[in-house]
Amino acid sequence: MIRAIAILLGYQLAGEVTARALGLSLPGPVLGFAALFLTFLVWPPLHAMLANTARGLLAHLSLLFVPAGVGIVRHISSLGDQSVAVLVAIVASTALAIAAGATVFALVDRVTRR
Repeated sequence: MIRAIAILLGYQLAGEVTARALGLSLPGPVLGFAALFLTFLVWPPLHAMLANTARGLLAHLSLLFVPAGVGIVRHISSLGDQSVAVLVAIVASTALAIAAGATVFALVDRVTRR
């Protein structure tokens, strides 16, 4: 498990170093994930080495959202003046996302029935 975590963190570090060295606006972990995916394609045994550890991390993924929740709670007072705008933005973006999903579903349904 330690080896698998070290491999995952190594890919993340490589992606971060690459993104910063090249001045890319793409996040380093995304580059690292892409490199890991390419490595899986080239060397499939790596997938078997990382699978159990990755499943364990995904099972506890909700723990990674704790820092964001703490940040929101810490700055809740600064949200007070803008709470109406934030609420409107959340409701509107949710409604637009649902509408976009329904529209795409209807279009795909229409195309696939032909």
